[in-house]
Amino acid sequence: MRILTVCSEFAPLAKTGGLADAVAGLSDALCAAGHDVRVLLPRYAHLSAPRGRRLRIDGLGGPFLLDEVDLEERAKRPGARRPRPRIFLVDPGDLAADTIYTGDARDAGRFLRLAAAAAAMSGADDWRPQALHCHDWHAALAPVFQRLTTPQSRTPSVLTLHNVGYQGVYADSVLEEHGFGALEGVLPEEARAGGFTNFLRAGVCAADRVTTVSPTYAEEIRRPDFGMGLEDILTARGNDLVGILNGVDYGVWSPDHDPFLPERYDAANLEPKRGIKAALLERLRLPSASDAPVVGVVSRLAEHKGIDLLAAVLPTLIAETPAEFVVLGSGDATLAAELRRLSVTHPARLSFTEGHDEKLAHEIFAGSDLTVVPSRYEPCGLTQMYALRYGTIPVVRSTGGLADTIKHFDPTTGLGNGSVFLDADPQGVLWGVRTALHWYADAAIWPRLVRNAMAADFSWRNQVPHYEELYRSLL
Repeated sequence: MRILTVCSEFAPLAKTGGLADAVAGLSDALCAAGHDVRVLLPRYAHLSAPRGRRLRIDGLGGPFLLDEVDLEERAKRPGARRPRPRIFLVDPGDLAADTIYTGDARDAGRFLRLAAAAAAMSGADDWRPQALHCHDWHAALAPVFQRLTTPQSRTPSVLTLHNVGYQGVYADSVLEEHGFGALEGVLPEEARAGGFTNFLRAGVCAADRVTTVSPTYAEEIRRPDFGMGLEDILTARGNDLVGILNGVDYGVWSPDHDPFLPERYDAANLEPKRGIKAALLERLRLPSASDAPVVGVVSRLAEHKGIDLLAAVLPTLIAETPAEFVVLGSGDATLAAELRRLSVTHPARLSFTEGHDEKLAHEIFAGSDLTVVPSRYEPCGLTQMYALRYGTIPVVRSTGGLADTIKHFDPTTGLGNGSVFLDADPQGVLWGVRTALHWYADAAIWPRLVRNAMAADFSWRNQVPHYEELYRSLL
């Protein structure tokens, strides 16, 4: 099948978090399954000089100039499979910025152009996709733009919701300001209120199918406590809303060939993991005690990730246990300040690195014994699945994709792959971490749990058939 993927992030070209990995992993896996995949995303400032060819397509708000990323650029993705998707970048014109997201009205303009270009590209004569697959609010208006084209040029559309907490709500005036005033006539009425347009809500109404990134999240977002104000239209979609779990690209995330690690290991030979752990602690200037557990966290610092709950219990865990803590992330400034304060207060037990560091992230997954994902809600989550492959045991709250991927370990039966707690509060986090540390201290239990974790298979090849069935249902 011919599939056009539209997104704001695609690893490694543009990445702020798991969205980039998920879209790239799915696109690579679809190509490996024999499909013709093309990817469309904005040309950000750091991608200002691609060496591929330049195309021009006409459409509302156009013409649009597209730069195709050449093979050398695409080959920079570590471990990526061949064949790979063709990647096109939409020229943002005077809306170029140094960051992927500006947090202001420029984002509206750039992603309006992205959606408009996607609609134009899906109706082009030289290559017409059979499925238009849009990701999150940034691309959600592409199915709406298609309403301005002839029925013969429209492509069946899928909108994947990676996180309904981010919806792209802007003043109605941005449409006219950026040359897309004609869109007002076809916008779903349910997407406009009080002088504002909700991009994601419009896309949910207009797309032929809507998916989320885990089955549990697909059910949760039909309820007011998780739907973020979209629960009415999500419920109204009925069977057109489905949950398909994200996969993991083990060509990138696997300790037996990870290019970021100084040593390789697998389930049959875990000894190098001890050396990676020692090197990680040395790099971060933490004492290296071979018998002390290391709890590593790689996360965006956002409220829904629950890192504030972890920060609240860190002093207690440091006082009660021998564990050392390593945290990597960026986001909320207040939370970052609190983690910095705690690391200064406990310099021998806690290291906090603010920012995005791909190499350090891989080292943390490989060098830690536990990871903590205390999310208030989690559409899918990739970090817990990465951690499993590295033999690092996840401590997670039972929600969304965390509930779908991590099953609480039972020492009696030997079944399970992590520690699962129910309540999104400090006591829940404490219980989850204490339970996992108790298993770590038992030499008869811990190796079985690690083997269970590393045996889990969440590869994209297991998820691609679900998308193939979805695309076929549209044809």
